[in-house]
Amino acid sequence: MSTLLEVAGLVKHFPLKKDVFGRGGGVVRAVDGVSFNVQAGETLGVVGESGCGKSTTARLLMHLIEPDRGEIIFDGAAVGSRQLGLKEYRRQAQMVFQDSYASLNPRLTIEDSIAFAPQVHGTPHREAVERARNLLARVGLEPLRFAERYPHELSGGQRQRVNIARALALQPRLIILDEAVSALDKSVEAQVLNLLLDLKDEFGLTYIFISHDLNVVRYISDRVMVMYLGQVAEIGDSETLFEAPRHPYTKALLSSIPAMDPDQRTEVPPLAGDPPNPINPPPGCRFHTRCAMVQEVCKSRVPTLTGGGTGHPVACLMHEPGSGHTAAQKVAA
Repeated sequence: MSTLLEVAGLVKHFPLKKDVFGRGGGVVRAVDGVSFNVQAGETLGVVGESGCGKSTTARLLMHLIEPDRGEIIFDGAAVGSRQLGLKEYRRQAQMVFQDSYASLNPRLTIEDSIAFAPQVHGTPHREAVERARNLLARVGLEPLRFAERYPHELSGGQRQRVNIARALALQPRLIILDEAVSALDKSVEAQVLNLLLDLKDEFGLTYIFISHDLNVVRYISDRVMVMYLGQVAEIGDSETLFEAPRHPYTKALLSSIPAMDPDQRTEVPPLAGDPPNPINPPPGCRFHTRCAMVQEVCKSRVPTLTGGGTGHPVACLMHEPGSGHTAAQKVAA
Protein backbone atom coordinates (compact mmCIF):
# COMPACT_ATOMS: atom_id res chain seq x y z
CA MET A 1 0.00 0.00 0.00
CA SER A 2 1.50 3.34 -1.07
CA THR A 3 1.44 6.58 0.90
CA LEU A 4 -1.04 9.07 -0.57
CA LEU A 5 -0.70 11.95 1.91
CA GLU A 6 2.26 12.92 4.10
CA VAL A 7 2.04 15.71 6.67
CA ALA A 8 5.19 16.92 8.41
CA GLY A 9 5.43 19.50 11.20
CA LEU A 10 2.13 21.23 10.49
CA VAL A 11 1.72 24.41 12.59
CA LYS A 12 -1.06 26.97 12.81
CA HIS A 13 -1.13 29.70 15.48
CA PHE A 14 -3.94 32.26 15.55
CA PRO A 15 -2.82 35.67 16.86
CA LEU A 16 -4.94 37.41 19.48
CA LYS A 17 -5.60 41.14 19.56
CA LYS A 18 -4.55 43.27 22.51
CA ASP A 19 -7.15 45.34 24.33
CA VAL A 20 -7.11 49.16 24.59
CA PHE A 21 -4.78 48.92 27.60
CA GLY A 22 -2.25 46.82 25.72
CA ARG A 23 -3.13 43.66 27.62
CA GLY A 24 -3.67 40.26 26.09
CA GLY A 25 -2.15 39.35 22.77
CA GLY A 26 -0.29 36.08 22.29
CA VAL A 27 -1.37 33.26 20.01
CA VAL A 28 -3.74 30.31 20.14
CA ARG A 29 -1.67 27.19 19.35
CA ALA A 30 -4.44 25.42 17.46
CA VAL A 31 -2.14 23.01 15.60
CA ASP A 32 1.38 22.72 16.95
CA GLY A 33 3.64 20.36 15.05
CA VAL A 34 1.33 17.65 13.68
CA SER A 35 2.90 14.89 11.55
CA PHE A 36 1.22 11.80 10.10
CA ASN A 37 0.63 9.97 6.83
CA VAL A 38 -2.35 8.40 5.10
CA GLN A 39 -2.06 5.29 2.96
CA ALA A 40 -3.91 5.05 -0.33
CA GLY A 41 -7.24 3.25 0.11
CA GLU A 42 -7.41 3.45 3.91
CA THR A 43 -9.62 5.37 6.31
CA LEU A 44 -7.75 7.34 8.97
CA GLY A 45 -9.98 8.27 11.91
CA VAL A 46 -9.12 11.40 13.91
CA VAL A 47 -10.43 11.75 17.47
CA GLY A 48 -9.94 14.00 20.48
CA GLU A 49 -11.77 16.44 22.73
CA SER A 50 -13.27 19.67 21.39
CA GLY A 51 -10.51 22.19 20.79
CA CYS A 52 -7.77 19.63 20.17
CA GLY A 53 -7.19 20.84 16.60
CA LYS A 54 -9.03 18.23 14.51
CA SER A 55 -11.06 20.61 12.35
CA THR A 56 -8.21 23.12 12.04
CA THR A 57 -5.99 20.31 10.77
CA ALA A 58 -8.64 19.41 8.18
CA ARG A 59 -8.84 23.01 6.96
CA LEU A 60 -5.06 23.20 6.78
CA LEU A 61 -4.99 20.04 4.67
CA MET A 62 -7.43 21.65 2.22
CA HIS A 63 -5.55 25.00 2.37
CA LEU A 64 -8.76 26.74 3.41
CA ILE A 65 -6.43 28.40 5.91
CA GLU A 66 -2.71 28.72 5.31
CA PRO A 67 -0.32 26.89 7.65
CA ASP A 68 2.38 28.87 9.44
CA ARG A 69 4.86 26.04 8.97
CA GLY A 70 4.91 22.48 7.81
CA GLU A 71 4.71 20.51 4.62
CA ILE A 72 1.86 18.64 2.94
CA ILE A 73 2.91 16.06 0.34
CA PHE A 74 0.20 14.54 -1.86
CA ASP A 75 1.22 11.53 -3.92
CA GLY A 76 4.87 12.57 -3.82
CA ALA A 77 4.39 16.26 -4.74
CA ALA A 78 4.32 19.24 -2.36
CA VAL A 79 0.90 20.89 -2.27
CA GLY A 80 1.08 24.41 -3.70
CA SER A 81 4.28 23.74 -5.64
CA ARG A 82 4.80 23.87 -9.41
CA GLN A 83 4.26 20.12 -9.57
CA LEU A 84 0.93 20.30 -7.72
CA GLY A 85 -0.93 23.61 -7.69
CA LEU A 86 -3.85 24.22 -5.36
CA LYS A 87 -6.48 23.92 -8.12
CA GLU A 88 -5.23 20.50 -9.19
CA TYR A 89 -4.83 19.37 -5.57
CA ARG A 90 -8.38 20.38 -4.72
CA ARG A 91 -9.63 18.41 -7.69
CA GLN A 92 -8.08 15.31 -6.12
CA ALA A 93 -8.90 16.14 -2.47
CA GLN A 94 -12.40 17.15 -1.36
CA MET A 95 -14.05 17.85 1.98
CA VAL A 96 -17.48 17.18 3.51
CA PHE A 97 -18.35 19.59 6.31
CA GLN A 98 -20.37 19.09 9.47
CA ASP A 99 -23.10 21.64 8.75
CA SER A 100 -24.91 20.16 5.77
CA TYR A 101 -27.05 23.27 5.23
CA ALA A 102 -24.41 26.00 5.56
CA SER A 103 -22.10 24.24 3.12
CA LEU A 104 -24.69 24.39 0.30
CA ASN A 105 -25.60 27.53 -1.64
CA PRO A 106 -29.29 28.19 -0.86
CA ARG A 107 -29.75 29.85 -4.26
CA LEU A 108 -28.59 26.85 -6.27
CA THR A 109 -30.62 23.75 -6.96
CA ILE A 110 -29.18 20.44 -5.80
CA GLU A 111 -28.24 19.55 -9.36
CA ASP A 112 -26.46 22.88 -9.92
CA SER A 113 -24.57 22.59 -6.61
CA ILE A 114 -23.12 19.22 -7.61
CA ALA A 115 -22.40 20.25 -11.22
CA PHE A 116 -20.75 23.56 -10.30
CA ALA A 117 -17.24 22.32 -9.39
CA PRO A 118 -16.82 20.11 -12.49
CA GLN A 119 -17.73 23.09 -14.67
CA VAL A 120 -15.14 25.24 -12.89
CA HIS A 121 -12.57 22.57 -13.75
CA GLY A 122 -13.51 22.56 -17.43
CA THR A 123 -16.23 19.93 -17.72
CA PRO A 124 -18.92 20.88 -20.30
CA HIS A 125 -22.27 21.87 -18.78
CA ARG A 126 -24.26 18.95 -20.18
CA GLU A 127 -21.67 16.41 -19.01
CA ALA A 128 -21.48 18.03 -15.56
CA VAL A 129 -25.27 17.88 -15.16
CA GLU A 130 -25.34 14.26 -16.27
CA ARG A 131 -22.61 13.43 -13.75
CA ALA A 132 -24.56 15.24 -11.04
CA ARG A 133 -27.70 13.22 -11.74
CA ASN A 134 -25.76 9.95 -11.78
CA LEU A 135 -24.19 10.78 -8.44
CA LEU A 136 -27.55 11.73 -6.94
CA ALA A 137 -28.84 8.31 -7.89
CA ARG A 138 -25.70 6.69 -6.45
CA VAL A 139 -26.16 8.31 -3.04
CA GLY A 140 -29.79 7.23 -2.89
CA LEU A 141 -31.60 10.38 -4.05
CA GLU A 142 -33.86 9.92 -7.09
CA PRO A 143 -32.77 12.59 -9.62
CA LEU A 144 -36.30 13.17 -10.93
CA ARG A 145 -37.45 14.01 -7.39
CA PHE A 146 -34.44 15.85 -5.98
CA ALA A 147 -32.38 17.42 -8.79
CA GLU A 148 -34.48 20.60 -9.03
CA ARG A 149 -35.03 21.06 -5.31
CA TYR A 150 -33.26 23.59 -3.09
CA PRO A 151 -31.33 22.78 0.11
CA HIS A 152 -34.11 24.01 2.44
CA GLU A 153 -36.48 21.42 0.93
CA LEU A 154 -34.30 18.49 2.07
CA SER A 155 -33.76 16.85 5.44
CA GLY A 156 -30.37 16.87 7.16
CA GLY A 157 -29.55 13.35 6.03
CA GLN A 158 -30.55 14.12 2.44
CA ARG A 159 -28.43 17.29 2.43
CA GLN A 160 -25.43 15.35 3.68
CA ARG A 161 -25.90 12.84 0.85
CA VAL A 162 -25.88 15.80 -1.53
CA ASN A 163 -22.62 17.03 0.01
CA ILE A 164 -21.10 13.58 -0.45
CA ALA A 165 -22.24 13.55 -4.09
CA ARG A 166 -20.77 17.02 -4.57
CA ALA A 167 -17.45 15.86 -3.12
CA LEU A 168 -17.43 12.93 -5.57
CA ALA A 169 -18.25 15.12 -8.58
CA LEU A 170 -14.59 15.91 -9.29
CA GLN A 171 -13.65 12.22 -9.05
CA PRO A 172 -11.21 12.82 -6.16
CA ARG A 173 -8.82 10.35 -4.54
CA LEU A 174 -9.01 11.75 -0.99
CA ILE A 175 -12.10 12.89 0.93
CA ILE A 176 -11.86 14.61 4.32
CA LEU A 177 -15.03 14.15 6.38
CA ASP A 178 -15.22 16.64 9.27
CA GLU A 179 -17.93 15.46 11.69
CA ALA A 180 -19.94 14.52 8.61
CA VAL A 181 -22.48 12.37 10.49
CA SER A 182 -22.52 13.99 13.93
CA ALA A 183 -25.66 16.09 13.28
CA LEU A 184 -27.71 13.12 12.04
CA ASP A 185 -29.97 10.85 14.05
CA LYS A 186 -28.70 7.31 14.51
CA SER A 187 -30.76 5.58 11.85
CA VAL A 188 -29.75 8.12 9.19
CA GLU A 189 -26.17 8.07 10.49
CA ALA A 190 -25.97 4.32 9.92
CA GLN A 191 -27.27 4.72 6.36
CA VAL A 192 -24.69 7.42 5.56
CA LEU A 193 -21.84 5.39 7.10
CA ASN A 194 -22.73 2.34 5.03
CA LEU A 195 -23.02 4.56 1.96
CA LEU A 196 -19.51 5.92 2.62
CA LEU A 197 -18.11 2.40 2.87
CA ASP A 198 -19.80 1.37 -0.39
CA LEU A 199 -18.53 4.48 -2.19
CA LYS A 200 -15.01 3.92 -0.89
CA ASP A 201 -14.91 0.45 -2.46
CA GLU A 202 -16.62 1.53 -5.66
CA PHE A 203 -14.48 4.61 -6.38
CA GLY A 204 -11.22 3.54 -4.70
CA LEU A 205 -11.33 6.42 -2.22
CA THR A 206 -9.15 7.33 0.75
CA TYR A 207 -10.84 8.93 3.78
CA ILE A 208 -9.77 11.11 6.68
CA PHE A 209 -12.71 10.74 9.05
CA ILE A 210 -12.93 13.26 11.91
CA SER A 211 -15.44 12.54 14.66
CA HIS A 212 -16.05 12.71 18.40
CA ASP A 213 -18.10 9.50 18.28
CA LEU A 214 -15.61 6.77 19.12
CA ASN A 215 -17.91 3.90 18.17
CA VAL A 216 -18.39 5.37 14.70
CA VAL A 217 -14.63 5.86 14.31
CA ARG A 218 -13.97 2.27 15.31
CA TYR A 219 -16.56 1.03 12.83
CA ILE A 220 -15.31 2.91 9.80
CA SER A 221 -11.56 3.40 10.36
CA ASP A 222 -8.53 1.29 9.47
CA ARG A 223 -6.22 3.41 11.63
CA VAL A 224 -6.93 6.03 14.29
CA MET A 225 -5.03 9.19 15.24
CA VAL A 226 -5.63 10.67 18.70
CA MET A 227 -5.03 14.42 19.13
CA TYR A 228 -4.65 16.44 22.31
CA LEU A 229 -4.17 20.20 22.53
CA GLY A 230 -2.90 20.65 18.99
CA GLN A 231 -0.56 17.67 18.93
CA VAL A 232 -0.68 13.96 18.05
CA ALA A 233 -0.83 11.73 21.14
CA GLU A 234 -1.07 8.32 19.48
CA ILE A 235 -1.61 6.65 16.10
CA GLY A 236 -2.40 2.98 15.59
CA ASP A 237 -4.41 0.28 13.91
CA SER A 238 -8.06 0.75 14.84
CA GLU A 239 -8.64 -2.54 16.66
CA THR A 240 -5.23 -2.48 18.34
CA LEU A 241 -5.71 1.07 19.58
CA PHE A 242 -9.19 0.38 20.94
CA GLU A 243 -8.18 -2.90 22.59
CA ALA A 244 -4.70 -1.91 23.84
CA PRO A 245 -4.25 1.89 23.96
CA ARG A 246 -0.77 3.05 24.99
CA HIS A 247 -1.24 6.73 25.86
CA PRO A 248 -2.95 7.59 29.20
CA TYR A 249 -5.14 10.12 27.39
CA THR A 250 -6.30 7.52 24.86
CA LYS A 251 -7.14 5.15 27.72
CA ALA A 252 -9.19 7.85 29.44
CA LEU A 253 -10.90 8.76 26.18
CA LEU A 254 -11.90 5.16 25.43
CA SER A 255 -13.13 4.57 28.97
CA SER A 256 -15.74 7.29 28.36
CA ILE A 257 -17.57 5.03 25.88
CA PRO A 258 -20.86 3.99 27.52
CA ALA A 259 -21.09 0.26 28.30
CA MET A 260 -24.31 -1.70 27.78
CA ASP A 261 -23.33 -4.15 30.53
CA PRO A 262 -24.32 -2.68 33.94
CA ASP A 263 -21.40 -4.54 35.56
CA GLN A 264 -18.97 -2.70 33.27
CA ARG A 265 -20.24 0.82 33.83
CA THR A 266 -17.77 3.51 34.89
CA GLU A 267 -18.40 4.90 38.35
CA VAL A 268 -15.21 6.94 38.75
CA PRO A 269 -14.52 9.58 36.08
CA PRO A 270 -11.38 8.53 34.16
CA LEU A 271 -10.40 12.11 33.47
CA ALA A 272 -11.06 15.33 35.37
CA GLY A 273 -10.92 18.95 34.32
CA ASP A 274 -10.72 20.66 30.95
CA PRO A 275 -7.76 20.77 28.58
CA PRO A 276 -5.29 23.57 29.42
CA ASN A 277 -5.50 26.92 27.68
CA PRO A 278 -4.05 26.60 24.13
CA ILE A 279 -2.83 30.21 24.43
CA ASN A 280 -0.40 29.19 27.15
CA PRO A 281 -0.03 25.37 27.13
CA PRO A 282 1.87 23.73 29.97
CA PRO A 283 5.57 22.92 29.51
CA GLY A 284 6.74 19.36 28.94
CA CYS A 285 4.01 16.88 28.13
CA ARG A 286 0.80 18.80 27.54
CA PHE A 287 -1.26 16.10 29.18
CA HIS A 288 0.67 16.08 32.46
CA THR A 289 -1.80 18.41 34.24
CA ARG A 290 -4.52 15.71 33.97
CA CYS A 291 -2.49 12.49 33.84
CA ALA A 292 -2.68 9.88 36.61
CA MET A 293 0.81 8.60 35.68
CA VAL A 294 2.52 11.99 35.83
CA GLN A 295 6.05 12.26 37.24
CA GLU A 296 8.38 15.22 37.64
CA VAL A 297 10.09 14.59 34.31
CA CYS A 298 6.73 14.95 32.50
CA LYS A 299 6.55 18.60 33.57
CA SER A 300 9.74 19.59 31.76
CA ARG A 301 10.49 17.09 28.99
CA VAL A 302 8.48 17.09 25.76
CA PRO A 303 7.71 13.53 24.59
CA THR A 304 8.39 12.60 20.98
CA LEU A 305 6.11 10.47 18.82
CA THR A 306 8.07 7.20 19.01
CA GLY A 307 7.42 3.59 18.17
CA GLY A 308 6.75 4.08 14.48
CA GLY A 309 8.58 0.84 13.74
CA THR A 310 5.89 -1.04 15.62
CA GLY A 311 3.15 0.68 13.61
CA HIS A 312 1.76 2.15 16.83
CA PRO A 313 3.66 5.36 17.69
CA VAL A 314 2.81 7.21 20.90
CA ALA A 315 3.94 10.52 22.42
CA CYS A 316 4.42 9.49 26.06
CA LEU A 317 7.57 9.39 28.20
CA MET A 318 6.49 6.02 29.61
CA HIS A 319 7.11 4.53 26.16
CA GLU A 320 10.27 6.50 25.40
CA PRO A 321 13.40 4.56 26.42
CA GLY A 322 15.71 6.57 28.66
CA SER A 323 13.21 9.38 29.17
CA GLY A 324 13.60 9.39 32.94
CA HIS A 325 10.07 8.14 33.68
CA THR A 326 10.19 5.10 35.99
CA ALA A 327 7.89 3.15 33.65
CA ALA A 328 10.17 3.70 30.65
CA GLN A 329 12.73 1.14 29.54
CA LYS A 330 16.31 1.76 30.55
CA VAL A 331 18.78 2.44 27.75
CA ALA A 332 21.69 -0.01 27.80
CA ALA A 333 25.05 1.62 28.50
